[in-house]
Amino acid sequence: MAKPDFWKNSKRYYDLKSYWRNRFGCDVRKLAIDAGFTCPNRDGHVASGGCVYCDGRGSKLRQQRILPSVTDQIATGKQYYAPSASRFIAYFQTFTNTYAPVDTLRALYDEALAQEDVIGLSIGTRPDCLGPDVVSLLAGYTGKYHVWVELGLQSVHDKTLQFINRGHNYQQFLDSVHTLARRGLNICVHIIIGLPGESDEDVRSTARALAALPVNGIKIHSLLALDGTPMGDMYKQGSIHLISKEKYVSLTADVLELLPPEMVIERLTADGYRDIFLAPDWARNKLDVLNSINKELERRDSYQGRKNPSQGAVFSQAQTDQPIRPKDHKG
Repeated sequence: MAKPDFWKNSKRYYDLKSYWRNRFGCDVRKLAIDAGFTCPNRDGHVASGGCVYCDGRGSKLRQQRILPSVTDQIATGKQYYAPSASRFIAYFQTFTNTYAPVDTLRALYDEALAQEDVIGLSIGTRPDCLGPDVVSLLAGYTGKYHVWVELGLQSVHDKTLQFINRGHNYQQFLDSVHTLARRGLNICVHIIIGLPGESDEDVRSTARALAALPVNGIKIHSLLALDGTPMGDMYKQGSIHLISKEKYVSLTADVLELLPPEMVIERLTADGYRDIFLAPDWARNKLDVLNSINKELERRDSYQGRKNPSQGAVFSQAQTDQPIRPKDHKG
């Protein structure tokens, strides 16, 4: 299998910028929005305290106790990216952006889509916050707009989901993926590499599981220890150890090799707020991490999809009708 021609880039993976250019013929930017949502994993509906790595502060706007309207946030974001981008996706990012009555959601989404040059939505949410009314609302936009749903997962292993206090299990994620895919919605999944208790094979089995599902994009994050979080406390107490840069780079390359070549790679590393960042130090330099991943793929003479058995095969309807569990899933 050769590197796919449809990427039309010089990289060893199908990055988001290349996808936007292929899809729309221009630069597209995602404009991050904090619409004031909370999370059922924080407010007591599912659990309290949230995920163990989450500091719970939300966006910088929320920290400043200033939360402009969706319209104003989009206008500010467009000014930041001008004049390089001509089209925009309204990215409802902070906390769980489907966690409200559907009429409230419709008003917020409609406000975003009413702005000039906004061509779609990207909705960050949880697998357990996608009721039929919410899915129908999102699906209703697909005839005119480009719509993504971003699902926080982090791992396919229930033992890990329980440890990090996600408040949902892998089966709930599977159910949501198939429901969204049947309604024609694009799906981006977030995973974390370096979670305590996970082996290298656990990480690779997460990649294999996602590769077998109707998932369109992925964000890969490194685990961060942030001050004021349970994970940060564990790090300071010495009860957990964070992954090295070399291991992270190697496992990220492993994951890329297993994913389908048409899956869009939206992110390959992460950083946290500087004022509460504890570790790992290497994650502070995102450009260095990205360069290191590229060098590792070059060293292997490899690229995204190189070890994917489907080699980019299109999913059949039969494949999306039932949850697909990887054989090596241990959750």
